[in-house]
Amino acid sequence: MITVPLGEAKNNLSKLVDDAAAGKIITIAKHGRAMAQLVPVGKTNRQRIGAMKGKLVIPEDFDAPLPSDLLDAFEGNHS
Repeated sequence: MITVPLGEAKNNLSKLVDDAAAGKIITIAKHGRAMAQLVPVGKTNRQRIGAMKGKLVIPEDFDAPLPSDLLDAFEGNHS
């Protein structure tokens, strides 16, 4: 990962975009604080909507009331 100050990024944007396209991640900093990143297309960490479709099973009783002893434990009522 490369970190560059904002002013340098303004002056060298074309080169930084080329670097990102080549697989590098460039962090742009303002007053020493990271503000933005240039990342290669397809290298983001975001999950696509529906990426987990068909991979999870939610039980039928998912929203059923908890047994009283477990509910008491969650509420701090130890018997």
